Order: sequence, then C-alpha cells, then structure tokens
Amino acid sequence: MSGKMKARMAAIFFRDCSEEASGSASGDALLSEHENPDANGVTRSRKIILSTMFTLTFLIAGFLSHQWLKETEDPQKSRQLYTIIAEYGSRLYKYQARLRMSKEQLELLKKESQTLENNFREILFLIEQIDVLKALLRDMKDGMDNNHSWSTHGDPAEDPDHTEEMSNLVNYVLKKLREDKVQMADYALKSAGASIIEAGTSESYKNNKAKLYWHGIGFLNHEMPPDTILQPDVYPGKCWAFPGSQGHTLIKLARKIIPTAVTMEHISEKVSPSGNISSAPKEFSVYGITKKCDGEEIFLGQFIYNKTGTTIQTFELQHAVSEYLLCVKLNIFSNWGHPNYTCLYRFRVHGTPGTHI
Repeated sequence: MSGKMKARMAAIFFRDCSEEASGSASGDALLSEHENPDANGVTRSRKIILSTMFTLTFLIAGFLSHQWLKETEDPQKSRQLYTIIAEYGSRLYKYQARLRMSKEQLELLKKESQTLENNFREILFLIEQIDVLKALLRDMKDGMDNNHSWSTHGDPAEDPDHTEEMSNLVNYVLKKLREDKVQMADYALKSAGASIIEAGTSESYKNNKAKLYWHGIGFLNHEMPPDTILQPDVYPGKCWAFPGSQGHTLIKLARKIIPTAVTMEHISEKVSPSGNISSAPKEFSVYGITKKCDGEEIFLGQFIYNKTGTTIQTFELQHAVSEYLLCVKLNIFSNWGHPNYTCLYRFRVHGTPGTHI
C-alpha cells in the first residue's frame, strides 16, 4: 500500500467523521429543543463507536504496513544469516563439550602419554648400552688380536678354546655393564634416604613445550623435580633443569659423613636428541653445611665438568673436613653455552660414614 493511498483513506475517514459529528450536533439541538430525556445516553454511545472505529483503522493500517515490509525484504539474506548463527552455535556447543571432558578421560590420557614417554626413554637407554657394549667388544678384540694369532688356528668357530674365550669375554662385558663405574658409595642417593631441601634450591625451569595438550588446550605442565639428580636412572630428558646458567640446590644426605669426593654425571653428545650437551654444567662448587642444614657453610672445592670427557666424572674434594656433615650445597656457576637453562642429570657425594645416623 502506497503513501498516497493511505493519505486518501485518512482524508475520507476524517470527512465522514466530521459529517457525522455535525449531524449529531444538529440532532442534539432538535432533541434539546423537544426536551428528549435520552439525549446524553445516545451521545455517549456514538462517541464509543467512533473511538472503536478509529482504533481498528489504525490497527489495520499497521498490519498492512508490516506485511508490505516483509514482502520487500530479501528472504535469501535472512536465511543465510540464520544458517551462520546456527553453525557457530553448533561449534560453540562442541567446544564446550570438549572442555567438559571427564576427569577419568584426562587421567587415562595422562597415563598413556607417560607410558609412551617411558618407552621412548627406555629405547634411548638401550641404544646407549648397545653402543657401550660395541665399544667394549671392539677394545677386547683389539687386545686379543695383539696377544693371539687368529689365523693359525683355522676356523675360530670350531676351536673349543676360542668358544670358551668368547664366552668369558661376553661375561666380562655384561659384568662391566651391570657394575657401577664409580665403585664408591653414594650418600646422596634418594633410595638410600637422601632428599632435596626445597627452601635451599633454585626454582625449576618452566617450559611450555613440556606441556601436555588436548585439542590445543594445555592442561598439564610436565617437568622433572630437583630430586631427579639423586636417582641412578640416567637417560636423555630425565634431568632437573633450572633457568639460566646459575643455580643451586641443598641436599640432605642419607647419613652423616666426612665428605671426600663428589661425582657429576651427564649424557653424551651421541645420545643427546639435539646432538649437543650445551646445557651441561661447567663450573660448580660444593659446600658442606654444619648443624642440621642451617649452620655455617664450609667450602669443599670448586671444579669444572668437562663435556668432552667421560659422562661420569669424579672430583676429589680440595679441602678436607674433620667433622661429620649431614648436608651438602651444590652451586652451579655456568654451563656450556645454553642460553635458557642448565640440566643436571645426577650428582653423587662420597665419603666416610659416621658410626651414627
């Protein structure tokens, strides 16, 4: 309905209303002249009828205008808008459902991730042991070549003496693999009762790459605690890391001893996933703590861990002490070039135990 038609209808409506009003006025005058007793009631009824008609007219006009606006809209755009809203609503619901993952599912995911990580570390450890075994066999073979002439005895596989000799060689290699290379008691061993005093230890390095993720949401920060350095299992990744190149830790020994030496252990470059060991400690010092780990610090020595040397390096203490100590402090001053963190794999403390714990 156009605007001109609406104006014409309104004009006709008001003209009719004015004619009826004039007619009613003349009628009222005649009634008043004849002194009609029902004049007031008739006038009130006409006013009610007129107001009702006026209201209905506006309602009809509004309804027609609404229908006209709906017909002139683009229905295709409306359907597209509704489709987009429904799609994003569905995505939001699915995302919220993922966030509402049950605690059991999270625990299961954590266990599976830990199992995979342990298997990977065991594989790396076995590879390292195989390399050691090959090196020992090569050294033994070279030694035997110098003392015996293999070519003068015919086929080695048919020689009983050779078979016995090879069996002894294998047993010797296995014995070397099983035994501890340091051959000294470790009083900083966790399984023997040693522990880390957190109050005297640097904070651990926070690495976002070590988080476990589920659909892009990080929910678990995986890092090794400081007491990792008190455990014998050494393989790539199982180390305690602290930020930067300087840090310290306070160790409560398994029992009171007069310390005589310390051992620092790190992985070799051959088994390192990155191909280098720049995070290995370089300069470090050792202090003994009197009383119950809160007394005076006694300087025991300052040393350098050589990354090109053997993986296990033992250092005799430079200053001897005469009293039995229960705590030892390890200070790291530098590493071999890593800009973000330093990794400690294992630290041992050797000495003479007291007669009491």
